[in-house]
Amino acid sequence: MATRLLRAAPRLLRERRGLGSLGAAAPGRASQCLIRTTFFGCPLTKGASGLVQKTKDVCLRFCRPRSSTAAAGKSEEDALLKWGLLLVPLTTFGLGTWQVQRRKWKLDLIAQLASRIRADPIPLTLDPMELKELEYRPVTVRGRFEHSKELYLLPRSLLDPEREVRQAGRISSHPENGANVITPFYCTELGVTILVNRGFVPKNKLKPETRLKGQIEDEIDLTGVVRLTEKRKPFVPENNIEQNRWHYRDLEAMAKVTGAEPIFIDADFKSTVPGGPIGGQTRVSLRNEHMQYIVT
Repeated sequence: MATRLLRAAPRLLRERRGLGSLGAAAPGRASQCLIRTTFFGCPLTKGASGLVQKTKDVCLRFCRPRSSTAAAGKSEEDALLKWGLLLVPLTTFGLGTWQVQRRKWKLDLIAQLASRIRADPIPLTLDPMELKELEYRPVTVRGRFEHSKELYLLPRSLLDPEREVRQAGRISSHPENGANVITPFYCTELGVTILVNRGFVPKNKLKPETRLKGQIEDEIDLTGVVRLTEKRKPFVPENNIEQNRWHYRDLEAMAKVTGAEPIFIDADFKSTVPGGPIGGQTRVSLRNEHMQYIVT
């Protein structure tokens, strides 16, 4: 038995040396002796001993166990995502509720202004603080016009409630375009000159000589609605004072040009005369897009 072991020792030693040289061989030689396979996309090598090993350049990082820090970070991201998804419907509901309340408030305000226009007229006051509280309120004055200082507020379309009712529901309409004639009015009882929007005239009646019958020279009683100055809205052109083309009510500038006080009234429809401007051109309009916001 001992003799057999002594005879086999050199052979066993040579085999062990051969395996060691195989492990230390260059990658090019080792690839000839190894069988490459994959495990869920991870390269594996199978040597002569039948043991399966992962290639160190690819699978070592893939098979490394996840650290506790990475797991905690992933958990925090999931929590933030869940809270974000929860906030989306809550925010939408809150904005929708706010728009509903704003729309109700705007509709109530429009109704109040419309009812104020139908109130009984009162004598015009010259107190600036009182005037600020009287917008859309009818007032009465007595005096005469100064036609030589007319101003033109344009472009404007004729405000005709009956026509608007007839055209309600139509996809398109063709209102007549023109201008509103602003004329200084000397108040004989107050001793001051104010600005009066006499109403609408079409383009072909813009020049005073085309509507001589409407150029009243007598002293008259006039009822109108108080209007305050307004700021220029986006996309509205600047007023062209040199060419007498006004696009919005700038009472200070209008008063400076005409020598009147910065007090402005819209003459009512009863002030309309044949061939003259058509009165009653007061528009009660507040921007109300809350229903659109609610839907969207």
